[in-house]
Amino acid sequence: MMNETIRILCYGDSNTWGYISGSDHQRHSKSERWPGALQEMLNDDRFEIIEEGLNGRTLTSEEKRTDKEGRSGATYLIPCLDSHDPIDLVIIMLGTNELKTEFYRNPKEIGEIFEEFFVKKIINRKSQFRGTCPKLMILTPPVITKENPKFIGGVEKSEKLNDIYQDIALRNNCYFIGNEEWKTGEDGIHLSRDSHRVIASILSRKIKEIYKK
Repeated sequence: MMNETIRILCYGDSNTWGYISGSDHQRHSKSERWPGALQEMLNDDRFEIIEEGLNGRTLTSEEKRTDKEGRSGATYLIPCLDSHDPIDLVIIMLGTNELKTEFYRNPKEIGEIFEEFFVKKIINRKSQFRGTCPKLMILTPPVITKENPKFIGGVEKSEKLNDIYQDIALRNNCYFIGNEEWKTGEDGIHLSRDSHRVIASILSRKIKEIYKK
């Protein structure tokens, strides 16, 4: 195992894609957004970080706008896993967009959807080459810090996700990292530049522990 590449898939929404908080769809550079920073911090040829962030990605809800097709993360998950097969570890941070007012989701529902359509699917998806399933690391999305008409009640709802996601991780024997150490930028939704590096640093330490030489 130590001589093989350890392939790590980062699956998420705009906070994985690297959306610059408060901008008009501007993106942090590769080395600034957390998957790219993670690759640099690991500083080890054994690890390959695969970025799969998409602006507007939901859990199961579909955007009604005609230029936003394919935003359901559940629909794309299995093709994504198979496309990048073999995968050793999936890091997932997803659920913020399901809090949008138009989708009428409460935190409990989000947790149930996340567990059924993502956690269970990932940890039971066997590689076509190895016959093994990926490990899973769950990251709680950042707490929304500003009220927004697109996310009515989003502040209070997002605050409840950390405990819900931690319980899901415990039930399914997954790694878990809570959102206490990362902050949003000026729009109150997207990660600050510094928080991308905080996430990468925490993940780097955790991954090195998991895959000790």
